[in-house]
Amino acid sequence: LVDAGKVRVIGASNFHAARLKSAVDIAKADGLPRYHVLQPEYNLVSRIKFEGELQDYCVSENIGVLPYYGLASGFLTGKYRSPDDFGQSVRGGRMADILAGPGKPVLAAMDAVAEETGATHAQIALAWLIAQPGVTAPIASATSVKQLEDLLPAMTLELNAAQLESLTNAGV
Repeated sequence: LVDAGKVRVIGASNFHAARLKSAVDIAKADGLPRYHVLQPEYNLVSRIKFEGELQDYCVSENIGVLPYYGLASGFLTGKYRSPDDFGQSVRGGRMADILAGPGKPVLAAMDAVAEETGATHAQIALAWLIAQPGVTAPIASATSVKQLEDLLPAMTLELNAAQLESLTNAGV
C-alpha cells in the first residue's frame, strides 16, 4: 500500500515498548516500510503506559507520537469536579476513577496554571502534552466549532518550567 501510494506512513496504536521495537526490527530486517508514528493513550491523568521505556524508544527512534484522549474524555476540561458533575455527559460515568485517583491534584495544579496564564483547562492539558518529549501533536475531540476554537490556542501556549513541573508532579 505504501508502494502504491495509498498509505504514506505506517503507524501503530497502543503498542508497548517491546512490541514496537520488535515491529521496527522486523520491518528493518525484512525491508518493509518503517514505523513512523505511535498513537498511545497519554494525558495528564493517564501516563503510566507511555512514559518511560516506550517514550524513550520513540524519542531515540524518531517515531512521532500522536496521543489520543488528550483531554481524558473531557475530564481535563475541568467540568468534572465532583460526582454531581458526572451526569453532564454519557462519559461522566468514567470520571469517578480519575477523580478518585490523580484527578483532584491535577485539577488543582491546572487551576493554578489557569490563574497564571489565563488559559482554559483544555488548553493547558494540550500544551502540557505538546511539551512532553517525543509528542508530535495531541489528538483531542471537539463536538462543536466553539470547542475547536477553544482548543486551538493550546498550540501556541508555552508553559514555563515551573508550570510544567507542577502539572507533571500533580499526576503522580
